[in-house]
Amino acid sequence: MEEHLGSFGSWSVLTTNFLFTLYLALGGVIFSAVLHLCNGQWRFQVRNLACALSVLFPVAGVLLLVLLANGEATFQWLATAHVGEHHLPGWHNYTFLVIREVGGFIAVAALCFLFIKYQHQSDIDSSYKAQRRFRNIALLIPFAYFIYGSMVAWDFEMTMMPSWHSASYAPYFFQSNFHMFLGFFTVFLFFLNKAGVLSKPFENYIFNYMAQFMLAMTILWTYLYFTQYLIMWYGRLPVEMVRYNGMMLEGFSVMWWTFLTFKFIIPFCTFVITPNRHNPVIITIVACFIVIGTWMERYTWIAGSVEPQYYHLPMTSMFDIVVTIAVIGVSWWAVKWSLTRYGLIQSSSS
Repeated sequence: MEEHLGSFGSWSVLTTNFLFTLYLALGGVIFSAVLHLCNGQWRFQVRNLACALSVLFPVAGVLLLVLLANGEATFQWLATAHVGEHHLPGWHNYTFLVIREVGGFIAVAALCFLFIKYQHQSDIDSSYKAQRRFRNIALLIPFAYFIYGSMVAWDFEMTMMPSWHSASYAPYFFQSNFHMFLGFFTVFLFFLNKAGVLSKPFENYIFNYMAQFMLAMTILWTYLYFTQYLIMWYGRLPVEMVRYNGMMLEGFSVMWWTFLTFKFIIPFCTFVITPNRHNPVIITIVACFIVIGTWMERYTWIAGSVEPQYYHLPMTSMFDIVVTIAVIGVSWWAVKWSLTRYGLIQSSSS
């Protein structure tokens, strides 16, 4: 038990990188589906670029298998799963966990690739049948995102501390990751546009729409963030407050308040000023804060589920750095390959 907990902080970095990669792949599809269902006309300029990030599903799948194979190093509760009383004991069954995570991943990835296929067909086939088929699968995407996102939230974050639970943790989790996707995608668009490599450049007003989207998601994230805390603090629920106090007041207090600043204070105070929502450089800088803040948020919730002596600040060990660089490198290569293969960037840039 002690041996696995000693490396839990480092494996938490890998778990965070997995969640980040997974939600970049998922985010592109849910983003495109939402814009389609809302009939956002600007979707035609960016939806193929967003869906190009689905190439990260195989990367996320490999990371998932590594995490599941490591057992107690990834899920610190596994060594004591049958000791004492835990919330949702049936959920803390490792065989069931592996089956549902692998099965859920395959099902959602398959649905997302089917969505992309039908989206492409809707571009080249204007018939009623093709358009309705695409609309129908677009309707399924939000439901799949919510259900699968809830399962991932419970397995990789909420139940890391077996006695702790929150009724609103799942929406808080997957909404936070969508917030991250919007930030990442804004940065992604900015640098592609700046490099002048896009086969079909988009209009600059897209950045204004992304800023408005991020502002809305910033407000929603803050609401979900505070709702959990308020119920537990106001209700004087000591068991639930243990996890908050451990992160807010002890080992991760600096990271906790930093990600709150990066995900709420900076985006909100910047984007409520109208001219800032029309400046691509300012928008991209704020988007970077959202992305970094979300990474810190994920790591804080995962690693902070144990006592402070069993984790460390991220990127303070060689394992953390090497693993993160490797994931970024493989992901960058995969996305570049996807953009080139589908003609989204000029072939001369490859």
